[in-house]
Amino acid sequence: MIGLVFLATLINFIDRFTVSTLAPLIVKDLNLSNQQYAAIASWFLVAYSISHALSGRLYDRIGLKKGFSFSITLWSLAAMAHATARGAGALSVFRFLLGLGEAGNWPGAAKVCAEWFPVKERAFAMSIFNSGAALGSVIATPIIVALQINFGWQATFLITGSLGFFWLILWLAVYRPPTAAERAVLGVSEATHAERTPWIELVQHKQVWAIVLGRFFTDPVWWLYLNWLPLYLSRVHGLDLKTIAWAAPVPFLVSDIGSLLGGGSAAYLLGRGWSVNKTRKTLIVIGAACMAAGCGILTAESVYATLAWMSIAAFGFQFWVNNVQTLPSDYFPPQSVGSVAGMGGLGAGVGALLFTLCTGWLVDNFGYTPVLVIVAILPVIGSTLLLTFSGTIQPVSK
Repeated sequence: MIGLVFLATLINFIDRFTVSTLAPLIVKDLNLSNQQYAAIASWFLVAYSISHALSGRLYDRIGLKKGFSFSITLWSLAAMAHATARGAGALSVFRFLLGLGEAGNWPGAAKVCAEWFPVKERAFAMSIFNSGAALGSVIATPIIVALQINFGWQATFLITGSLGFFWLILWLAVYRPPTAAERAVLGVSEATHAERTPWIELVQHKQVWAIVLGRFFTDPVWWLYLNWLPLYLSRVHGLDLKTIAWAAPVPFLVSDIGSLLGGGSAAYLLGRGWSVNKTRKTLIVIGAACMAAGCGILTAESVYATLAWMSIAAFGFQFWVNNVQTLPSDYFPPQSVGSVAGMGGLGAGVGALLFTLCTGWLVDNFGYTPVLVIVAILPVIGSTLLLTFSGTIQPVSK
């Protein structure tokens, strides 16, 4: 089951990465400013933020099989529609629709982990599906560049967008919920509609706000690299698209290691007798420290040094987020995990949206330096708020 979610996440990022990979070409062809490009990315984030909360609730209501089928169908059609875009307006519409669909992957994946894995294994399960995000980012750039060179950017969107429909065939054929016997072995309760906690009750828990605030301030680190890395390498270091094809994947490849180590470390420490509370908080602090260390980019003169510092920050984010994404299942029963994970995703999306809009304006007026300073401070703020509001990490009482 987690293998299927890994594949969905990989496809999710290939579809998402197509615009940012081709950004140097698209911006030039359509004569877009940094602020216009930021606006296109922001429309994705508007939909992505809203859809996180709605998709999480939808998955809790209709189940994973139907929920994932709806999400991937929507985002695949939207990805293919990019091929028809002839201006910033059309690109904004299609990015909006893509965001509506793609957001469902994350609360859905968290719900799969909650339903299929015991507490000790959830962070590692999270790391497996999250490695799909990093690996998708790694392989996306060379694949997209190769497709663009050989077939043009319109055909590139059609080809990458169609991948989701092949996954959908596998999902419908293979996925099933765990049986009662399997749930008993895993130590998870059966999710029923009657047991779902209303949103109004969930937001009364400080643990929900810990997740929302932590992700609001910290997820912009990841989105900076997703949306701006190719443009940064092009404009600051003068790399052409073919060179970017090998350079841009480096931080995401390292982040994949961070994803697996973040989850693997949690499984190891819990197996050694550490409490869930001590394990999660220790690893969250380590991840935040690595992200803050990414400010070394400011001193980098070569593209190799730049990629090294970016890699440390990207490693730290994936290390961090794997443990934060387990928190909904640490605090709440499986039938509410989708809703809580969706709220966390909403906070992440809103934070990323605001930061993306600010990035476009800051780059146009002051360059990249203030952006890089801010992105080093944000994970410290986010993790401090998360740990302040989280209390002891254990199941909440109603």
